[in-house]
Amino acid sequence: MITDFKLRYQGSVLGYAWSLLRPLMLFLILYVVFVQFLKIGGDTPNYPIYLLIGIVLWSFFSEMTSQSLGSIVGRGDLIRKIPIPRWTIVVSTSISAIINLLLNLLVVAAFMVFNNVELGFNAIWLPLILLEIYMFALGVSLFLAAAFVRYRDITYIWEVILQAAFYVTPILYPLTLVKDEFLQKVIILNPMAQAIQDAREVLVTPQTLTISEVFGSDAARFIPILMTLIILLASINYFRRHSKYFAENI
Repeated sequence: MITDFKLRYQGSVLGYAWSLLRPLMLFLILYVVFVQFLKIGGDTPNYPIYLLIGIVLWSFFSEMTSQSLGSIVGRGDLIRKIPIPRWTIVVSTSISAIINLLLNLLVVAAFMVFNNVELGFNAIWLPLILLEIYMFALGVSLFLAAAFVRYRDITYIWEVILQAAFYVTPILYPLTLVKDEFLQKVIILNPMAQAIQDAREVLVTPQTLTISEVFGSDAARFIPILMTLIILLASINYFRRHSKYFAENI
């Protein structure tokens, strides 16, 4: 698990620094284009941090699912030789993504201190928000890892889906820019969109439009959580049913 993280940057001049530089470079590019040129987010307090949090959380989801996708196929020799629980391979590949997430959250914290953003009591909800993102990412990862064993085109399909989802999810723009109420509801039902908006609310500004405000009910918060649990359980079931054939199909 930790070895995967170390091997990933082996031979690189900057090494582990890339785990911080990649989201920061993306943040810098998007900040210049969308904030400085397109003037998006001017009405949102501390918008640079608002933007950075969205990028960091999305990068974690993207990294974890992309790495897990080929985890079973990449360890075919291990699966044939050692009778280990197959799901542990997928979980182990998520460790490097978690390490990167924690490092990037330290960068977010440094930005917040530098910009005098004070943490409120609601910040205690952040660990639960991160847990929700992890469970959602794990569910997707288990499905992708199992499906990739038989359908190698999954990797190309997932790249397209990630790219499209990045722009649909309110990462680059405040959700308030979407004026159509029905479209707002569709977007915020995405567990990643809901979690990112909730993280922004508890860390940056209470002006963040959350799922409770979009639907006009606090009970609406449970919809993406329920979706996450359904996806996780369905993926576990799919992974378990297909794992007995991994050694034959790899």
